[in-house]
Amino acid sequence: MKKIVLILSFLLVAYVVQGQNTSVRYYGVNLSGAEFGGVYPGIDGTHYGYPTYKDLDYFKEKGLTLIRFPFRWERIQQVMNGELDANELVKMKAFVKAAEERNMPVILDLHNFARYSFDGGKNYILIGTSPQLTKEHLADVWIKLACEFKDYKNIWGYDIMNEPYAMEQSAPWFDMAQATINAIRTVDRKTPIIISGDSFSSALLWVQYSDNLRNLVDPENNLVFQAHTYFDKDGSGTYKNSYDGEEATPQTGIQRVKPFVEWLKRYNKRGILGEYGVPDNDPRWLTVLDNMLKYIFENGVSGTYWSAGPRWGDYSLAVQPDNNYTTDRPQMSVLEKYPSDGYVTEVSSIKEGQNIKIVCNGRKVLMLSECLCRVPIYDIMGTMVKLVSLFPRELLTIELPRGFYVAEKIRFAVLD
Repeated sequence: MKKIVLILSFLLVAYVVQGQNTSVRYYGVNLSGAEFGGVYPGIDGTHYGYPTYKDLDYFKEKGLTLIRFPFRWERIQQVMNGELDANELVKMKAFVKAAEERNMPVILDLHNFARYSFDGGKNYILIGTSPQLTKEHLADVWIKLACEFKDYKNIWGYDIMNEPYAMEQSAPWFDMAQATINAIRTVDRKTPIIISGDSFSSALLWVQYSDNLRNLVDPENNLVFQAHTYFDKDGSGTYKNSYDGEEATPQTGIQRVKPFVEWLKRYNKRGILGEYGVPDNDPRWLTVLDNMLKYIFENGVSGTYWSAGPRWGDYSLAVQPDNNYTTDRPQMSVLEKYPSDGYVTEVSSIKEGQNIKIVCNGRKVLMLSECLCRVPIYDIMGTMVKLVSLFPRELLTIELPRGFYVAEKIRFAVLD
């Protein structure tokens, strides 16, 4: 049966903006290019470049609809506290708009490792170690970014900093993250804020280095915590040795991410695995990837694979298709087994009532309300079969047997 995309112009946008339910999972890829080069600001097309609508179309067809979009601070804001660069902003907005038109959510990822280069890429200053670069500067760029992107309907979250590491005790990542949260909320109270863990966002070392992040305060209670993982021996993602040389097993992926997933459950936090990837040189790596994805899928954790984008060349982890988007990379055979929950084989239309909206996806019924309410659901005989509580702008997913139902005068069918 031909796949089609579930268009939830209200429901899923409200879900990603206002609060995730672990029954709805998003999977996708990092679409790299805008962060490339190591020369800043560099020349577009030479040192870096933006992914295209063709990339979006390919991954949408695969059901990998969540796009993590890395970009560099040095390009979007070339002077501390200055205005955002107009040319880069136009290109960023064009990409986000193209994704919005395809109903694909986007994570804006400031891909800077808690550092900034003031000399074109030769040296990097760590935030908090010089008056040149403080947590207030990070807050400033995110205020400006939020003002520019808050009205797009497909922003899954503001990923305020990729992989902070080796932070100074006098300038901890926690303080920078809290300052940025506070700043963003002065201009945008709706969009989720994504907090990467310390020590390269290691999922394995999450409790050791990032446990204190659970004490961050968001007045809108809309934080998403992000970990990264790779399956080589040192967890760097360089995969310098063979599968056997890296001492990998089919369970390595699960073992690497379990500390993060268990932490999310223990403290009732929302999370995403923002980077994971395997090389294409041994099919056993695909088993590791498959087992890990099955584990996070079962635990309601979303994820974005590292990486895709037209500038990767022969990078062994890349899932950028070959031969003009006609030939899949080996890893895709695993990734497409885990599409976003919003990508389905059959779908009914959106049903609207006075207070609620409903979409049916097989046996699943997705419900959303703008207000706090209790909604009885009746079967075709008028018997109440379920009473659900809906919270403002929080998506609820339930399952019902096949049949016809009524909720708040909305008639809907649940099909196999």
